[in-house]
Amino acid sequence: MNEPTVSARASTPERGRARSGRRWRELAAEHPTWVLTGVLVFLILLTGSIQPNYLSVSGARNTLLQAAPLGILAGAQTLLMLTGGIDLSVTMIATGSAYVAANQSPNGAAVAILLGIAVGLIAGSANGVGVAVFRVNPLIMTLAMSGILLGLFTAWTQTILQGSTTVAPFIKLMGGGSFLGNRIPYSVVVWLLVAVVLIWLLRRTGWGRLLYAVGDNEVAVRLAGVRVWQVRISAYVAAGVLSSIAGILLAGRTGAVDLQLANAFLLPSVAAAVIGGTSIFGGVGRYEGTILGALILSVLNSMLTFLNVGQAIQQMVYGLIVLALAWGYAGLTRQN
Repeated sequence: MNEPTVSARASTPERGRARSGRRWRELAAEHPTWVLTGVLVFLILLTGSIQPNYLSVSGARNTLLQAAPLGILAGAQTLLMLTGGIDLSVTMIATGSAYVAANQSPNGAAVAILLGIAVGLIAGSANGVGVAVFRVNPLIMTLAMSGILLGLFTAWTQTILQGSTTVAPFIKLMGGGSFLGNRIPYSVVVWLLVAVVLIWLLRRTGWGRLLYAVGDNEVAVRLAGVRVWQVRISAYVAAGVLSSIAGILLAGRTGAVDLQLANAFLLPSVAAAVIGGTSIFGGVGRYEGTILGALILSVLNSMLTFLNVGQAIQQMVYGLIVLALAWGYAGLTRQN
């Protein structure tokens, strides 16, 4: 008679812990921004304990200088991942745009920036047509585009793009300059403007709702009369433009360009979107989370740099983050 009572008493704390665990998971699912903010604060404090000078205006400025182009590239990935796609050519588009902007800098900053953005428009349109019209897998299409751009710009740097590899002073100011006593980078202002536009588009416009709908159930959207191919092309064009803006900011930060300018940002751009809660399967995600993801990775990069961890190990860390979160999303999908 006593054994069931003892067993019930023993299982009560276990049930309590299980309920508590479920409550925490539900809270994290309902308020992911709180969790990401907590992770960001923890990483900042941890990095500050490794290098005390990091907890200063200069440390914050350096982190933001890196986070701005990463956050814009991650914004491009967010738009595409919402539709169930991805772009492996974003860094090559960024590099090509930066190279064109540098080459055209003697003609003025405005011309240089416009022609640099034109690279993103053209490459993004080509990606969109390949994926949406010819039904090429996004991974294959964008990987091929990256190779094509690398080949073209490698040849063009010896021919039609011979000349300046140094960007105009205005681009240097926007990419690497600061205001308010050298505290706030101008690139963060550009990122803020991009963020406001993206958040507004995703929250308040029909185009943003269509991105979510296409990623959630493309067949239903098509049956509703929506031209899905147009939505996909517009998403890839927007991603191309964002990649160009990020590349021009990177060129401004370094002051000069080469064909390896943005290569290290490919995995982090995907990782920032995934960390921020954007599902690789489409239909789920917000750019606010991507912003926090970019900041988290920038702080993590600073911490690894202070620990004298090389670029190869950093890329491995980003890859492991993407794999771990992708595995987690796959598990949640199977449960649902």
